[in-house]
Amino acid sequence: MTQGPNRLLDDFAKLMTDAAGVAQGARREVETAFRAQAERFLSEMDVVSREEHEAVKEMAVRALDKVEELESRLAALEKGENAAAGDA
Repeated sequence: MTQGPNRLLDDFAKLMTDAAGVAQGARREVETAFRAQAERFLSEMDVVSREEHEAVKEMAVRALDKVEELESRLAALEKGENAAAGDA
């Protein structure tokens, strides 16, 4: 009779281990389904990827740098024209 309670506890432990495995499997399936649904939703929304965003951001930074450079060159040219007009 000494094996009765031990066997019951062993069976219960096995049942709990199996239940935990089933729960993990269900969790993975839910995560996979959610991820697939989210990807489908985002693809329908025409959202840009991080890489595309970073590329456009870099292009904008370079364009702004070029604008600043051209503005300072223009200011220098205008200053030179004003100085030459004053000499005449």
